[in-house]
This record gives sequence, C-alpha cells and structure tokens, in this order.
Amino acid sequence: MGFEQISLPGNESMGMLGTSYLIQVGLPGLYLGPAAYGAISGQRGGFFTVGGEIAWRQHLISGLAMVAGIYGGGGGGSGSSVGGGLMVRPHVDLLWDLGGYQGGISASNVRFPNGSISSSQVGVVFSAGSDFSYYPPSYIGQTMDVSGRSGVGFDRVLVTAGAYRQKAAGTASARQIGYAGTRLEQFYSPQLYRGIEAVGGAGGGVAGYAEFLGTVGAETPVWDDRLAVGARLAVGMGGGGGVSAGGGALGKLGAYATVNLGRAVGVSFEGGYASAPTGSFRATYAAANLVWNLDHPYAPDREGTIVGNEWVVGSEHYFGARHKDGSKRDLNAVAIKLNRYLTDSLYLTGQAHSAYSGNAGAYSAGLVGAGYHTAKFSRDLSAGAELLVGASGGGSVDTGGAVVQPMVYVAMAMTDQVGLRLEAGRIKSVNGALDSNILDVSLSFAFGTSSR
Repeated sequence: MGFEQISLPGNESMGMLGTSYLIQVGLPGLYLGPAAYGAISGQRGGFFTVGGEIAWRQHLISGLAMVAGIYGGGGGGSGSSVGGGLMVRPHVDLLWDLGGYQGGISASNVRFPNGSISSSQVGVVFSAGSDFSYYPPSYIGQTMDVSGRSGVGFDRVLVTAGAYRQKAAGTASARQIGYAGTRLEQFYSPQLYRGIEAVGGAGGGVAGYAEFLGTVGAETPVWDDRLAVGARLAVGMGGGGGVSAGGGALGKLGAYATVNLGRAVGVSFEGGYASAPTGSFRATYAAANLVWNLDHPYAPDREGTIVGNEWVVGSEHYFGARHKDGSKRDLNAVAIKLNRYLTDSLYLTGQAHSAYSGNAGAYSAGLVGAGYHTAKFSRDLSAGAELLVGASGGGSVDTGGAVVQPMVYVAMAMTDQVGLRLEAGRIKSVNGALDSNILDVSLSFAFGTSSR
C-alpha cells in the first residue's frame, strides 16, 4: 500500500492511494499480481485504475530491501485527462524492516500515454508479508486435515445490493442512489474481522460511481448459530458518476443482522451512514447481502475439502460501444476475474473491468455471476459459459449503471494450472443504450484451496 501526490495539468495536485497483492512466482524475488490506484485527496474523487504489477525484490543490507516494478492498468474518472485510460507506473522503493512489516519511500513516474498526465514524485509505502498456500488442481475434491488458511485467505464473501438516501442541503428532497458490489472478509478472532469492499452505482443516474474500501468489524451470535448481529467501519476511496465526493476519501459506519440459512449460506440486512469528508456527499444507507462462508477457521474440526479456484486476467474488446453523444466507438478494457467452483463444473465469479483504450478512460464495470465449465472434449480443449450482472459506467459510455453480460468461451490447457481462453459475448445495459458484442482473450491460473 502506498500514497503519493501526483501533478495534473493546470498545476493541480491529486493524492493517490495504491494497493497491490503480489505473489512470488518463478525466480526468487520476482512477484506478480493485481493492483489498483485511486484518488483520496484533491478534487478528483472517483478517479480509479485497475490492472496488474510485476516487481523484483532484492535484499540490500541488514533490514533494508529494494523493490523495482512496473504497473499497467486502465481507468480514470472525474474529468481527468487520461485519454483512453491506460496508466503506466514504473517505481523503485526502499523498504526498512519494522518487525514483521516494512515501511519506506517510493520514487515513481505516473503516465497516461494516450492522455495528458505525466508526473514524477516521491511517496511513502507500507508492506506486509503473508503466505499464499494452495493445492495443485489434482487435489481438488479430496478431503484432508487442514492446518491453516489457503489462497488469499478470505473466510467469506458477500454479494451486496443497497441504496443511499442523500438529502440535498437546504431542501426537503432526497436523492436515492442504488449500488451493487461485493465484500471479502477474514476473521482474526471468532468475533473480529477485516476485509475489502468494492461497489458500483447501479441506479439513480450515477453510472460511473464506485467505492473501494477497507473494512473492520465485530459480530456475535445471539441465537445459537442461526442469528448474529454486528457492526463495521469502512474507509477508503469513493466517487464518480456526478457524486460530490471531493478528493475521494469516503467512510461508512453500519450495523447489521445475519440470518444463517445453513453452515455455508446466510442473508444479512444492514443500515448505516456514509460520508465523504472533503465533499458534500452525506447519506444514510440500507443494504441486503447474500453471505457465502468459504471457510470456518475456528471450527474444532480440522478436516477440510479442497475446492477449485481460478484467477483469470485478460483484455476485452467492445465493438461499437454506444456513448452518450450518440456515437459508437470500440474500446478495450483490462479484465480481472476470480472464480470459485461449487462443483466440478459449476462456479461463481467476481470480475472487475476497466478501459485502457478507445477514448473511454474512466469506464469501468464490476460484475458477479455464475459459470459452467465442461470437461475436456479433447486432450487440451474444453468450453464454458457465464451469465454476469453488475454495474458499469464512466468514460461517457451510455450504460445507465446496471448491465447484463452473457459469455461463452473455449479454453486450451497449456499446463496443469495455466490455460488460454477465447471468449465471446454481449454486454447490454438495463437502462442505457450500451448494447455491444465483446471478444475476450485471457490467461487462467487454476489452484485448490481448503474449505472446512
């Protein structure tokens, strides 16, 4: 995680927060993984980019290490001069060991090659190490003793749909903003948890609104294992879609009750208050969440089942995406996807897409859905299909917020874990004019995680 002040055209300054999750791959010291950047101070609340980073880490002397890397991704927002949306960020960091954590300084250059932003700066950076333990795909479906978390380590995922009710200053009227998204959470005691949250505007004329937040919370059962109550605090970045979020800092405080329908599934209902301290956005909110428990780390039974997962990263091409001025233009977006299998073939998926070319910088989409992957019908080939729903907007693309996206694909196994996919489908807006064919080329990485 890092923070830096970047210079925008017109002598404007924007505080940008960056986060990444990097896994050591191949050669010692070589890391690769997803990353995201967004505005948290200044005047550009709603500026976000999503992509990937590759980095090399080298120990220098006792307690001091150097990290050199480069980020590439797509995004923009809040009227920033990003052109098609492609962002490149080479950087060099010096990190000091702080006893289990590392902190230091970062020198970087942020450029939008097809836009007007080019800025060099020094910032601060913080790093925490963890394990990414996984099982080869051949272990999927087996039952065995499990000693700890595997994969990224989240214990549950929530699919959320809600609405903000924002009262305009000095008036009796209220503006309602619909949103949809996901939360990923990990317990660090039986009652306390932390996690991340990502949502997008899905109604109320705020297409392009998004939030990326970190959250901490506490909950306790009040009726055996059937009912639990809790409260949580979330802080991070938000804005876009015409919502007045100032520099982009956003906070939420809420309380909820969860009804467990079984050991793995529940529903929760939450209410609370949200505020952008440097903007005028102030709102109460209500949300309903579908809760899916991925793991039970504090259960007395250590026996777990190995479940299939996939990370998929690629590029999507929209043919003739309709813009608000009535024109049609092709655009390209980076796509990052995480699939979790329910059976050998059926899976659930969460996806983030963000434009990097096509003069649609700031366009992004957050999608959830279900998919089906066939068994191999030749030595290396298989096929699949997905049905996705979610929120999208920005970059003057005429989405109206909510979208539906069906896809079909052919997959070719390159190794036991790595595959190549060619996907085709269509994205259609529920309330806007976007209705485009899509072609997607991506790489997949399959692995197993434990579920207790």
